[in-house]
Amino acid sequence: MTTQFSSLKLAPALLDNLESLGYLKMTPIQSGSLPHLLAGQDLIARAKTGSGKTVAFGLGLLNLLDQKSFRVQGLVLCPTRELADQVAKELRRLARASSNTKIVTLCGGTPFGPQIGSLVHGAHMVVGTPGRILKHLEKGSLSLDSVRAVVLDEADRMLDMGFYDDMAEILSATPSQRQTLLFSATYPETIREMSAAFQSDPIEVTVDSHHSDLKIRQHFYEVQKGKRNQTLAALLAKFFPTSTVVFCHTKSQCQEVAEELQQRGIQALALHGDLEQKDRDLVLVRFANGSVPVLVATDVAARGLDIKELGAVINYELPRDPEIYVHRIGRTGRAGRNGLALNLFIASEANRVNAIEAYLKNEVRLEQPAGLDIPEGFSLTAPNVTLCIDGGRKEKVRPGDILGALTADKAIQGGLVGKIDIFDHVAYVAVDRSVRKIAIRVLSDNKIKGRRFKVRMIHRL
Repeated sequence: MTTQFSSLKLAPALLDNLESLGYLKMTPIQSGSLPHLLAGQDLIARAKTGSGKTVAFGLGLLNLLDQKSFRVQGLVLCPTRELADQVAKELRRLARASSNTKIVTLCGGTPFGPQIGSLVHGAHMVVGTPGRILKHLEKGSLSLDSVRAVVLDEADRMLDMGFYDDMAEILSATPSQRQTLLFSATYPETIREMSAAFQSDPIEVTVDSHHSDLKIRQHFYEVQKGKRNQTLAALLAKFFPTSTVVFCHTKSQCQEVAEELQQRGIQALALHGDLEQKDRDLVLVRFANGSVPVLVATDVAARGLDIKELGAVINYELPRDPEIYVHRIGRTGRAGRNGLALNLFIASEANRVNAIEAYLKNEVRLEQPAGLDIPEGFSLTAPNVTLCIDGGRKEKVRPGDILGALTADKAIQGGLVGKIDIFDHVAYVAVDRSVRKIAIRVLSDNKIKGRRFKVRMIHRL
């Protein structure tokens, strides 16, 4: 099977843009799904995060748009705001070849009024979360009468979050002859039921999600009941990963584990559904920019997390479903790099280890934590800190403005400035811990976009 994008019946402008973005060869999920997508068939695609699925369905959506009609023709439903933002960003990159393609993001946690304003003049595509899209339908600010294709992205997580009824109501507002594309990391029975309800003769495409031990080292530690936290800290001390996601089952467990790590001198943040949106944004920003080395998260909250170089994944408690295990550890060892997966279990959870072995068709390495200890005085802190600037997108602040202010007159070397994130009325910049005081002074004393903004370092965990 050919893997060249040029083999597809795509508009020349789309192909040229793909080349400019460095997308020359298709990933397995793209080569397996795009011919069916472009043929207008319904699809069930099973692939893990990072497999290139957004490009696959993005090209399918863009290829069917009537650019002259500013009515919503493509709809993408996502479980979280973070994933929706990530998907919309990628769709806009793919749509660069056509400057008048309008893509609107509709998610909860952001003001309703500006979203209505964005919809007044029409849009070609909408990306959003089920709850907010349903609210727009109820208010009459969104019409889906002209939708040609719907994408249910990470459908398994939307089901886990209880969005089935919302999705059913949204789909009932679209034409019955639409194309329906269902993307899922796992394939529980509920996905089959959803497909039967919403799709017509779908093609199934599955990309092997097993990981080679050469890429991801997997260690399994049998711990005594009540010793998980101590073992977790000892593993962080032993392997010292630069960035780690610790997976827990519940929101309360996430909070407790993060607080326990903090008490042990390990910088950690919790990410779960009880956080307000602004706090979720800040947690994700600080972890992604290298200001916090450990993130403790639930599966649902971690959706949309886009970290290209994750040092390790730790399963504080093994999931019951081995597919979820594979999906979790697939966040490390990407792009040809070596990954690390550390797993804790107690004796009564041995059946979960057996299920993982059966799924991977390989024996796993069982180890005793007896030799693990925490060196006296051990602490784990990030190399960067995050600075907050009280001006963002609405004040016309751009990443280049912040970088320029920091490096003007060689006050700070460019290599000491990290990731810059711009929101509506606030911006965050990561700087090396050694230059944090200089950075605050430079940004406070100099104008950005012709005015001075308040600058502070984010201290609280």
